[in-house]
Amino acid sequence: MDVGLKRELEQKVAAGDRLSREDGIALYESDDLAWLGGLAHQVRTKKNGDAVYFNINRHLNMTNVCTASCAYCSFQRKPGEKDAYTMRIEEAVRLAKAMQNEQLTELHIVNGLHPTLPWRYYPRSIRALKEALPANVAVKAFTATEIHWFERISGLSADEILDELIDAGLESLTGGGAEIFDWEVRQHIVDHQTHWEDWSRIHRLAHSKGLKTPCTMLYGHIEEPRHRVDHVLRLRELQDETGGFRVFIPLRYQHDFHDSADGKVRNRIQARTTMASPAEALKTFAVSRLLFDNVQHVKVFWVMHGLQTAGLALNHGADDIDGSVVEYKITHDADNYGTPDKMSRDGLLDLIRDAGFRPVERNTRYEIVREFDGPDTAVRESPQPMRV
Repeated sequence: MDVGLKRELEQKVAAGDRLSREDGIALYESDDLAWLGGLAHQVRTKKNGDAVYFNINRHLNMTNVCTASCAYCSFQRKPGEKDAYTMRIEEAVRLAKAMQNEQLTELHIVNGLHPTLPWRYYPRSIRALKEALPANVAVKAFTATEIHWFERISGLSADEILDELIDAGLESLTGGGAEIFDWEVRQHIVDHQTHWEDWSRIHRLAHSKGLKTPCTMLYGHIEEPRHRVDHVLRLRELQDETGGFRVFIPLRYQHDFHDSADGKVRNRIQARTTMASPAEALKTFAVSRLLFDNVQHVKVFWVMHGLQTAGLALNHGADDIDGSVVEYKITHDADNYGTPDKMSRDGLLDLIRDAGFRPVERNTRYEIVREFDGPDTAVRESPQPMRV
C-alpha cells in the first residue's frame, strides 16, 4: 500500500468516515499488521474504552443429527451413525441444571437439522430450560438456519415460530449459519437452504420483535478477502436498517486434524485448505472492526483461535471475548491444537489483563454484571512480546 493511500485511510478512520468496499479490500492487501491493528485499536477504544467484555456461558447441543452435510462440518451425524445423539428434554434440563453452581448468565444452544424431531420439541425445550434455571440465565438459541428449518417441518412462518419461542423464553438467536454469504463461495461449502435472503429475513424479523442478535462470519477456508469484505458490508447494511446486531464474531474455520471417532473425515475441503494463520486472523479482526462501524462490539471466540491469538485480537479491534465455554463440540469435534474445553472466570480475567485491558463481566444483553480492576501496571512497565 502506498503512503498516500495509507494517509487517506488514516484520515477517514480518524474522522469517523465510513469505509468503502474498495477501502476494505485495500486494507486486506496491506502487510503492515501493526498499522492495521493500531487503526482498529483506535476505533475499539473510541467505542469501548479500555474495557474487554466477557460472560459466563455454557453451550448445550441437544442433537448432532443433521440432514445437511456442509463441506466444512465435523459436528453433524446421520441417523444411525456412531456418536449420533439426540437428548430427551429431561436430559437437556438435567445437564443445564448441573451448570447452575458456575454462576452462568447464558445458555447457548445450537443443534443439527434433525430430520424427524417434531417442531414442538424446540419451544418445549426452551420453556423447560427457562423454568429449571435461575431467572438471570438467558437462553440464546438457534441459528437462522434452524429457524428456517422449523418453517419447513412445522408449516408455520418464521413470524409465528419466533413468537412462540419468545413466549417460551428465548432471549436471542445465535449468529450461526452465516458462513460466507457470497454465492461464489457459499455453493461449495454449505449444504442447507438458508442463504443470505433467508438469513437476513429471519434476523430482520427477530430484530423487529425486539430481539438483539449476534452475527458471524466463517473465514479462512476457500474464500478470498473480497468475500469477507462483501460479507461484512451486507451485515453493515442490514444493521443500518434494523440496529439489531449487538456484536460481530469472526469465526476461524477449523481443520479435521484427526479422524472422527467413527473413522470418518467429514471435512470435504480439508485437502485444499490450510486454515487462517494467527496473523491472518488478526488482520481479519482489524479490518472487520474498521468496516463494521455501526456495531458496538467485535468478539473473539477463543475456542476457535487459541488463547494467545485471542489475547492479541484484543489489541486488533476486538473488545469482547467469549465466556467460559464447556465442551464446545462443534469446534472440538474438529480441532486438535490444544485449546481447553473450559476457562474459569479467573482464567479469563488473567487473559484480559495480560492483554492490557480492564475486564467487565456482562450478560447476554450487554448489561454490566460486575467490573474488575485492570492490569497491574507494575507487571506491564516493560513492553510485552508480540508473537504471531
